[in-house]
Amino acid sequence: MLSCHGTLKDIKGNTDFIFVLAGNPNVGKSSIFNRLTGMGVVTANYPGKTVELNMATTDFKDLKIGIIDLPGSYALGAVSEDQWVARRAVLDSHPDAAVMILDATNLARNLYMMLQFIDLGIPLVAALNLIDEAEKRNIIIDAGKLSGLLGVPVVPTIATTGHGLDELIQAAVDIAGKKTGIKYGLRYGLDIEANIKKVEDLISPYGFGIASRALAILLLEEDAEFVELVKSHPDGNQVLEEVRKISRDIEKKHGEKTPLRIARERHGLAGAIASQVQGDVSPIRSDRLWAYTTSPVTGIPLLIGVMGIIFGFLFYGGDLLSTFLSGHWASYISPVIDGAIFYVLGEGHMGKILVWGFDAGILAALAVGIPYVLTFYFMLAFLEDTGYLNSVAFLTDRLMHKFGLHGRAIIPLVAGAGCNVPAIIGTRVLTTMRERTIASTLITLIPCSARTAVILGAVSLFVGWKPAVAIYVIVLVLVFLVGIGLNRVMPGTSTGLVMEMFPFRAPLMSNIFKKTWFRFRDFVFVAFPIVLVGSLVLGALYETGYLWKLSSPLSPVVEGWLGLPAVAGLTLIFAILRKELALQLLVTLAVVMYGGGAKNLLLFMTPAQLFVYALVNTIYIPCVATIAVLGRELGWKRAGGIMAFTVTLAILIGGLAYRFIVYFRLL
Repeated sequence: MLSCHGTLKDIKGNTDFIFVLAGNPNVGKSSIFNRLTGMGVVTANYPGKTVELNMATTDFKDLKIGIIDLPGSYALGAVSEDQWVARRAVLDSHPDAAVMILDATNLARNLYMMLQFIDLGIPLVAALNLIDEAEKRNIIIDAGKLSGLLGVPVVPTIATTGHGLDELIQAAVDIAGKKTGIKYGLRYGLDIEANIKKVEDLISPYGFGIASRALAILLLEEDAEFVELVKSHPDGNQVLEEVRKISRDIEKKHGEKTPLRIARERHGLAGAIASQVQGDVSPIRSDRLWAYTTSPVTGIPLLIGVMGIIFGFLFYGGDLLSTFLSGHWASYISPVIDGAIFYVLGEGHMGKILVWGFDAGILAALAVGIPYVLTFYFMLAFLEDTGYLNSVAFLTDRLMHKFGLHGRAIIPLVAGAGCNVPAIIGTRVLTTMRERTIASTLITLIPCSARTAVILGAVSLFVGWKPAVAIYVIVLVLVFLVGIGLNRVMPGTSTGLVMEMFPFRAPLMSNIFKKTWFRFRDFVFVAFPIVLVGSLVLGALYETGYLWKLSSPLSPVVEGWLGLPAVAGLTLIFAILRKELALQLLVTLAVVMYGGGAKNLLLFMTPAQLFVYALVNTIYIPCVATIAVLGRELGWKRAGGIMAFTVTLAILIGGLAYRFIVYFRLL
């Protein structure tokens, strides 16, 4: 069953109707959901799944309506998590109506999932969205004829402007009021229908809790979830054996597997319906732009340019914002917070510990959240609404498959160079936990702007730019090798990239701002509390002196294997709060131990040690905000595994690098 913040049961108990919104990821479904609900939503996850459902309530006339925004997908199968969650949510929530969002520019492709909903017997209303884009291509769709062929109301809509949404909800309300009498007349080929009827007659006496026609089709499609459902019945194995006989008859007649034959029938029916209600498609300027962005000759240079803009904006723009925030915080906010805490608790251990949390901790969260996370979300929303992300996914799909990923993974991977936190959240565009785990692991290895600051400040400044570049080369090689390795050792395979051409369009800034704030708010609620608690813990260790006692147990690893001073190991622990703190604390703690002259790091660390120090700091698990997001997105078991892996890898590579440098006297 569904579990969430404010459960489905709560929403059902306070609403007149429950509607689900369904459609592929690029059809404007989220825009319709946002316009209908005002984005006052709660999120939900099925146990063991990370794909989220958004749920909200809205008022329509005198009715209160609960709306569930299903994950964007192209089908209702069980191939990927988004498809499984979408189907499970429909079956568990028993909606009064489903609102299917169709792309008027690519009707046949979108009708496939519509037909799956019809197979399930769900009360339906169709929103024929993107009609403005269809008109640009001279695509005129007869909505009335489409409605007659499907047997469901069809309402033309434009999600970005809200056109047709009132009529859409009214149609859904009308359907919900008479759902018990709904029957669909769409059928596949005669022989397929005859065999579906045989399975229906076979299973109908048992009452498996799902419509007989829907279950018959699912069993013929060899859907594992429903095969297990039938198998759990005392007569289940006998029933399944009869289904297999019927399936073999289909395979013998058509010369292909039954699931493939049913999918072919569904695609054929979708194409036939589309051809009857629309004219030919005329190419427009955005289609030519799509061709430029997906061709390797022109697309790769363009992608490099766009990624350069993203990285530059995150690194330089984010650094300026972070410096601005830190400076004004130190001038105006810190004195107030510190003064209030010291006034109440004094300047003892307790007061100083609270200053670590409520001064340094909040600043650390803000200095990552606003400059890097918020700005990244803005750029991501902009690229999404223009349609460019589809081009990038298509262009890089072949490369990403080497890592067990697909093209949609490229944006969060590159964005990790700015900040790992939004990049990991960005892995939600991937469809399986396997893909998200691989991508998140690789993102944690990519040097973010904070780790870049350590490389530049510790290596480039004191050792030279060539060793600094060498660190980047080493890390990129590790990312490549780890990606290939994870793809080989982790169970499962890549789901592949299923996508369609989404037209380029001018984005609406109001939609971009709403989408940016919605995502950033989620980050605030997840990361801020953990950063605050982490700051208090680190402050307690420092102020009570226990941090210094850790140098002894760390000595075999830090001094013995890595060849670093013990003080360096302590700063690496502190750097979990923020990676750039490693360099700042290295100087601070070194001054405490060695005196003021230690501000020049070469006075107590050799060039080789500085190189190893920056390399280890770059590889091992990033800041506490990243850890928090890993736990939220992947679960704490996987997050712990990634942390342990990166720490082990950092220690291993750091020790080997130190010995290699010393043996060959490279620095």
